[in-house]
Amino acid sequence: MIIDLKNISVSFDGQPILKNLNLYIRDGEFITLLGPSGCGKTTTLRIIAGFLEPDSGEVVFEGKVINGMPAYKRQVNTIFQRYALFPHLNVYENIAFGLKQQKLPKEVIRKTVEEMLALVNLKGFEKRSVASLSGGQQQRVAIARALAVKPRVLLLDEPLGALDLKLRKDMQVELKAIQKRLGITFIYVTHDQEEALSMSDTIVVMDNGEIQQIGTPTDIYNEPKNAFVADFIGESNILDGIMHEDFSVEFHGMRFQCVDKGFGSEEPVDVVIRPEDVDIVPPDAGMLRGTVTSVTFKGVHYEIIVDIRGFKWMIQTTAYAAVGDEIGLSIKPEEIQVMKKSAYSGLYGDYSSFSEEFDELSDPQAQTEENAAEESL
Repeated sequence: MIIDLKNISVSFDGQPILKNLNLYIRDGEFITLLGPSGCGKTTTLRIIAGFLEPDSGEVVFEGKVINGMPAYKRQVNTIFQRYALFPHLNVYENIAFGLKQQKLPKEVIRKTVEEMLALVNLKGFEKRSVASLSGGQQQRVAIARALAVKPRVLLLDEPLGALDLKLRKDMQVELKAIQKRLGITFIYVTHDQEEALSMSDTIVVMDNGEIQQIGTPTDIYNEPKNAFVADFIGESNILDGIMHEDFSVEFHGMRFQCVDKGFGSEEPVDVVIRPEDVDIVPPDAGMLRGTVTSVTFKGVHYEIIVDIRGFKWMIQTTAYAAVGDEIGLSIKPEEIQVMKKSAYSGLYGDYSSFSEEFDELSDPQAQTEENAAEESL
């Protein structure tokens, strides 16, 4: 373990931003803080960096409490979405800046800059003006500059947010490769679920200043702890259910076999079924049946909305069904995930008002208020 955050709390103008947060980070891991705008993830990063002091709690680095230690004395470096490169310096001088501040010999600086340029695939760019570089190239310079001073931990705050989709995906691969090659700890902040799933060893899902779940990408996706996690990580059909006994759950008025156990008899639960885990079958062969209300072609699959007793399901399948068709649904026991009820129950899971634009713009007022509070810190 390299970093241990113990009972960290932060408030601004009486509004809690972090609520008694506890998190430990292992040496050499790629860990991602994932959550919606205003959830507290950037505040957590700033506390680790030393840009912000918590109201209460301890920041422990390799067994030593570092509360009050200024940022420049911490063995961490930070890359932001705005790369903050020096426009009056060329690529070489930008990468060498931190090394010169340490008053290292010129030969050591030259060798280190060369190593960093090779690491980020920018050999031959030494004399280029940073203003002449593309966004992806500027990103690489920022990474090289941050890594040149050999931090124990690299903090990355939405570093790919300004790039276009293809370049963002390319940089995801490069960042993960750099982290594996160097073996240092990366702490990455994003609200992009795909980024988190594709890059991370460990994902920390946050909401409302609290950690909702910690786990590997596979665990987070396949075994969400509550309705918020299930909804935030990919698409999910989330239904009210009753766990009658081990391996037997009811929803939509019907009993289904599942693989979950350990719940109380007749316990109300949330049931999660991923859209890609539902098979379309003839109506008479289905465990459930409903009417198709919307079909969207997504390239590799169709996204189909199905009305079942007033509840709108999403199905992602290569099989085609037309609007108005009656279809059957088949679901394997291992594809039914059962979760305990939580404060998020009933807030997610029905696709009655679903559209991608609506999904992205949901609750803008709440997000604006949370962002303002968090950014003010």
